[in-house]
Amino acid sequence: MNGKISIRTHIITEKDDIVEVVYHYTKDIAEPGDLISVAESVVAISQGRAYLPEQIKPGLLAKILCKFTDRKGSLTSPYGMQCAINEVGWFRILIAAIIGGIGKLLGRKGWFFIIAGRQVALIDDFAGTMPPYHRHVVLGPKDPDKVCDMIKEKTGVDAVIIDANDLHKADCVGASKGVDKKYVEKLFLDNPSGNSEQQTPIVVIKNYKSHIPTSA
Repeated sequence: MNGKISIRTHIITEKDDIVEVVYHYTKDIAEPGDLISVAESVVAISQGRAYLPEQIKPGLLAKILCKFTDRKGSLTSPYGMQCAINEVGWFRILIAAIIGGIGKLLGRKGWFFIIAGRQVALIDDFAGTMPPYHRHVVLGPKDPDKVCDMIKEKTGVDAVIIDANDLHKADCVGASKGVDKKYVEKLFLDNPSGNSEQQTPIVVIKNYKSHIPTSA
């Protein structure tokens, strides 16, 4: 049997143990040979990495730099930019902004995040997550590979943490040992978790190694 099974869950909060949540929802569905995926924002929320604006104090640098970001990007508010500074330090963000500005002049996109790093790229600014977290800045998950290893140990099934969207893009943020992240990313280009309001942050792919990934 092949197929992708999107699983609807309760609203996951910082009070949840993500490993136990995944086990609860997949124990009668997933088996060895399958793949369990969890949305990266949900993992981060369960780790307490979601912050309301009143919990963040933007500095002058954050207030300035956020004005120069892509309006469709994830660091458009001073709160999101301050979280980026908190994650990797003000100096790295400043250098990333300078290099990113040079890239824009040359018609090259993405240089800011290359310098700033993956943890910064994973930050979701306001409205990037479903209610009640739509007013929060949500950081990327901490120790994603370790979380996936813990899920596999609990369930006996390969596990990944995925950041996917409806723009035919997928990023395998974390994976249990032995899982080919590039292969998995191709399996999630159709974003089987759907949009956040569908509340299906867990997906099980049956017999995932037998799937033939579509071209990116």
